[in-house]
Amino acid sequence: MRLALYTGLILAGGYAGLTPALAADPTGDWRVADGVANIRVAQCYGSMWGAVSWEKQPGGRDQNNPDVSKKNRPTLGMATLIDMKKKPGVDQWEGQVYNAKDGQLYSATITPVGPDQLEIKGCVMGFLCGGETWTRVGPPIPSNPANAMAKGGAKSSSTAPKPQGAQAAQGTAQAPTGATTPAPAAPKSAGAAKPGQKGAADPVGDICLLPEIAGFAH
Repeated sequence: MRLALYTGLILAGGYAGLTPALAADPTGDWRVADGVANIRVAQCYGSMWGAVSWEKQPGGRDQNNPDVSKKNRPTLGMATLIDMKKKPGVDQWEGQVYNAKDGQLYSATITPVGPDQLEIKGCVMGFLCGGETWTRVGPPIPSNPANAMAKGGAKSSSTAPKPQGAQAAQGTAQAPTGATTPAPAAPKSAGAAKPGQKGAADPVGDICLLPEIAGFAH
């Protein structure tokens, strides 16, 4: 059974400048298997998290969520990879994945395959597993000491930086349903927004500051 995660168009070639040393780094922006979204993965508060950073069809809503209060929330900026912990001795992280196509959570793992591909596998009740491969479209994101801790460490007791405008960005970045926009190119020029930085071309910014992620970690 193949789980249709809210998620890849396999792009020709990799992200320029990546080296073998980054092969096991799951952070960065990834194009999902059916090409409808990019997922930004970053280390937040000792775990790996992923959130929607771009949509092919802007203005998406989490309409399949069983929680009525969340059915109208924007899918842009929504967490999809949740609290994923590194497994000892292997380059693999395990936690949960949220599938916006059916509004359900699944046990899941992410495994880097070289520097440019990320394997996602999800299982229901430990079996009926399926998965797909995402393709890198943005470089790895350096760990931010203010938002992330060393692997295996206890969660910080300090207060997370307050998200400033994260929810507003989610609400104002939407275009009319049915409109299409080109996928954002990986930042190259000095004036372009870097991964994890909010800018005109990057309405999501640092996913560790999104209320859904910061609130879960604290």
